[in-house]
Amino acid sequence: MRYWLMKSEPAEYGIDDLARDGSVAWFGVRNYQARNFMRDQMRVGDGVLFYHSSCAEPGIAGLAEVAKPAYPDATQFDPDGKYYDAKATPDNPRWFNVDVRFVKKTRLMPLAEIRGYPELAGMRILARGNRLSITPVDPDEWRHIVAQL
Repeated sequence: MRYWLMKSEPAEYGIDDLARDGSVAWFGVRNYQARNFMRDQMRVGDGVLFYHSSCAEPGIAGLAEVAKPAYPDATQFDPDGKYYDAKATPDNPRWFNVDVRFVKKTRLMPLAEIRGYPELAGMRILARGNRLSITPVDPDEWRHIVAQL
């Protein structure tokens, strides 16, 4: 089992939306490294830290899990959509997504709090210049965060 931090802008889709819907296709990822995490490493049952980004107070807002393994992201084929990719074809898709299932809404653990724990100093979310929407989380980091929530 692996653990992941997945960022979403709450104005677009937040933890309350996931709680309402139960699960969601994590579509629209257009970064090759994040795509590769989904396509090559994520497995059903993997734990997810649901992270609110690009908002007044970014931070971990809940827990989720991978509910469906990677499959082609349908948004890449829609010429009228914002995630369209003219180089992608159904026979040769470039972009993938997984489905994520709601587990629990938690208190918000702000980025500033995450920075304050020495045990979390190695998290990619804290690395200078990190803009990835999906990053792996070490099992010890996962346990520490879940214990604080």
